[in-house]
Amino acid sequence: MVKDFDHVVLTTANLDKCLDFYTRVLGMQVERYDSRGTERVALRFGDRKFNVHPPELNASLKADKPTPGSLDMCFLADRPLTEVIAHLTACNVTIIAGPDKRQGARFDLRSVYMRDPDNNLVEIAEPYDK
Repeated sequence: MVKDFDHVVLTTANLDKCLDFYTRVLGMQVERYDSRGTERVALRFGDRKFNVHPPELNASLKADKPTPGSLDMCFLADRPLTEVIAHLTACNVTIIAGPDKRQGARFDLRSVYMRDPDNNLVEIAEPYDK
């Protein structure tokens, strides 16, 4: 019945810090759009996106308890993990774990972990070669 996903909602306590992290550190693109007369913000990467819900947004449909810092997500890197680590270091992002071998949805991964400004757990991974 379910084949893929289209978007995820990212709840943030501070829109500016959130957008800075996901654009400067992870290379996502900010997309602003109108939804029923309200300006909305999304972070686009590839053919996916995060709709971003800052504190002042009163979305009519949302999770029961939208909470900044409640996500645990994994992204596949578009470059070798050594380059990811160098970029994170240059951006002054603290790697809290890794690189470690993990099990992904499709294959084994080699991953590093960090926290975003809302304390969500962010994993960046590459396929693990044995």
